[in-house]
Amino acid sequence: MPHPPGFGRLSLFALSMACVLIALVSPVDALATDLLFIHMVQHVLLLDFMPVFLILSLTKGLMRPVTRRIIVIEQRASIFAHPAFAVLMYVGMMGLWHIPKMYDLAVAHPPVHVLEHLCFSVAGTLYWWHLLSPIQGRQRLTGMQATIYMAVTKFFVGVLGIFLIFAPHCIYPWYQDHPQYWGLTARSDQSLAGVIMALEQSMIMGIALTYLVFKALTDREQRGESYDVAMANYRTALAAAREREQQHH
Repeated sequence: MPHPPGFGRLSLFALSMACVLIALVSPVDALATDLLFIHMVQHVLLLDFMPVFLILSLTKGLMRPVTRRIIVIEQRASIFAHPAFAVLMYVGMMGLWHIPKMYDLAVAHPPVHVLEHLCFSVAGTLYWWHLLSPIQGRQRLTGMQATIYMAVTKFFVGVLGIFLIFAPHCIYPWYQDHPQYWGLTARSDQSLAGVIMALEQSMIMGIALTYLVFKALTDREQRGESYDVAMANYRTALAAAREREQQHH
């Protein structure tokens, strides 16, 4: 492999797997049954942190064996590979699974809870793929496109978080009837969940935009250096050709 992934990429992959373990295997999973804000932590781990770390752990070298297949899939998937669909799926999954009946159904029935986690993981991976994919596909977003893409998504999800913060009463019957911890009422638990959602969305958008700007500047510098090297090689080859021509004559 010409460009080994290195320790940094391995660390990012380990972080992505740690997010899965924390969300699904650690005490977080058990506490999510009784605490809404812990359940929200599960959601953001699977929807944002796990996909971000996973995609950032990939390199062009690692993806080379499947790059052509992925590009073909993007071409054949039509609207489903379009960034607009990723936004709709991301926002739609957040909205769907935060409907009170759906939310209570998920925590009451383990198979439905697994389906919920799967929906968040798929939606998050598709969403962040358009921004962070190491493959320069036709749907890769950069610059102002990436900014609009994230701003629209985070606005709608942020509105949901604000609604949870300021709702006059607990909208999830399941959490009204379950034990509370650390002096939290069902209403304050719900408000804390909304704060986590709104803050996480704002923070990850800011970090992602900073990363994309930095990467764009770095790529531009690299392209400039590559151009300079290519021009230097061209001048050297041209000078060598002229010298040979003069010697020939």
